[in-house]
Order: sequence, then structure tokens, then C-alpha cells
Amino acid sequence: MNTTTQTAGVNTQTTGTESQANKDAYFSVSNLKAYYGDSYIVQDISFSIDEGQIVALLGRNGAGKSSTLRAIARASEPELRSGTIHLGGESLHDKQDFEAALAGVQLVPEDRRIIPGLTVEENLDLACIEGETGWDYERIYNLFPRLKERRKQEGITLSGGEQQMLAIGRALARNIKLLLLDEPYEGLAPVVRHDIERALLEVKNEGITTILVEQNAVAALKLADRALILDTGEIVFRGSAQEVLDDEQLRHDYLAI
Repeated sequence: MNTTTQTAGVNTQTTGTESQANKDAYFSVSNLKAYYGDSYIVQDISFSIDEGQIVALLGRNGAGKSSTLRAIARASEPELRSGTIHLGGESLHDKQDFEAALAGVQLVPEDRRIIPGLTVEENLDLACIEGETGWDYERIYNLFPRLKERRKQEGITLSGGEQQMLAIGRALARNIKLLLLDEPYEGLAPVVRHDIERALLEVKNEGITTILVEQNAVAALKLADRALILDTGEIVFRGSAQEVLDDEQLRHDYLAI
């Protein structure tokens, strides 16, 4: 039996099988369709993730990776027009971005969005103004010791790698269930990238589920449990990260590596 409902401008249609999958999976999206104006960007995407997994969301430039993250985070763009999103049994497709954040979804965008004029600690404090708090200073500084050294420094004067640490730390300062990372290694030196990778493994050990979008596909795959590959807004592969590392033809066809 198919069930169709209209919620907050989003058409929601699921089959009985899909509804059961939503209930069983910790995080799931079903038949997600999102648009920038008339441009159909996220094209009927469905997948599910177990709690605590790291999933690499991969594809060439323009494949729809960042748009998928933004749709999950309930950003105003792209506009989600149909499909369902569930996290820990709670629906997200009927929420706005601030409501999704309160429900435990934290997006760390590629540009990091460090707030000018605020110190490292003030950026962390601002994340905790509304809703349940997450990690305290001590846990965040244990994860990223450099932030402790620079806690009174204005956030936007940090190096690129340190700003990435602050952006992740700010997400963890909230009550977080799902971490969405968009190009966290962009422009980072290898030694700093390794610091971020180590931190993400610690986050995983805390049971936090992560979706990682990254152009450095090999680095992302070595960190991830599972992989999804997008091509022109559609999923063309889903499986283990090791399967992608082992399949040279797949990487050549969809990742150009």
C-alpha cells in the first residue's frame, strides 16, 4: 500500500516496505527530490545508515553531493519537494533548518562560516545558545588541542586547518546525532588533514553518525565504512568503502581516479 501526505510543502510518498525501512534504520532518506528553481538537482535519492557509521558521499564536481547534504540539513536551498528523511525515528523532512539542528543534525559547510569578531570560545558559546548542549570545552580541546592554545584568538584569524577544527568543534558543542561534513580537507596540508581524520575517528567512537563529502576520494574511503557515489544527482553505487578502493574501473568511471 502506498501512503501519500503533504507536509510543509514537501510531498511525502512511501510504500509499506519503505516505511518499515525508515523505522528500522537509524538514519534514512527515501525518494529525496530537491530543486534549485527549475533545476532538478537531487534526483530520487534513497539510502540508509546505521548509527555510528561514517559514510563517504562521493562523485565528480556537480554530481549533487553538497546539495544532498544541504537537503538533509533542511537548508532553504535546494528546495526539498518530495521524499522523507528520518533520524533516530524522528522525521526531518517536515522541519526547517533550525529545527533539524535542534533535532541533532549539524552541517559543517565547505566555507566553515566562522563568525567574524568572535574568539574561538565565543564561536563555541554561540553554538550553544539554543537547544541542548553537547561536548564541553574540555572534550573539544582534547579533540583539537590547537583550539585550546588559540581559545582567545579571533576565529577568522586562524589558519584554514584550525578554522576547520573550530567548525567541527562548534558542531560538536550542540546535541549532535548526525554530522554532515562538506569538503573538510579542502586546502589543508597533509599533517592537518591527519589531525582531522584522527578527530573524526574519535567522533565515530562516540557513536556519532557522519556523512562525509570529499573530493579527495581515497582519503575519504580509507576513513569511511560505506560509500555512496552520485552521478548527475542520482546514486550509481552503494556498498562498502573497500569495494570502491578495490574497483579501479568504478573509480575511473565516476571519480576520475
